[in-house]
Amino acid sequence: MNQTNRNYRATLIIDNRGEENSVEQIIDEVKNEITSLQGEISNVEDLGKRDFVRVTDRKLVGAPYVQITYSAPGNAPADLKARLRLNHHIYRIFIQSA
Repeated sequence: MNQTNRNYRATLIIDNRGEENSVEQIIDEVKNEITSLQGEISNVEDLGKRDFVRVTDRKLVGAPYVQITYSAPGNAPADLKARLRLNHHIYRIFIQSA
């Protein structure tokens, strides 16, 4: 059965405090996860570091934001969230249809 791909936009908040990994290395890890789910990445946009409006952790008042636009099968967003939940470099992830 041939699955149709849908377009998605993932917004990531990256937590790289205390680590030597740069934001680009963490983005590459996320891109590898998307391609392993039969996704095709069309655009990666680094939005820079932004302060949070509501701070949940006093030690983290701002973090880098990244938007990744990709196309993947319908089950890919749930699988991507499940895989990235285990990655401690990803503070939050929001996936929406583009």
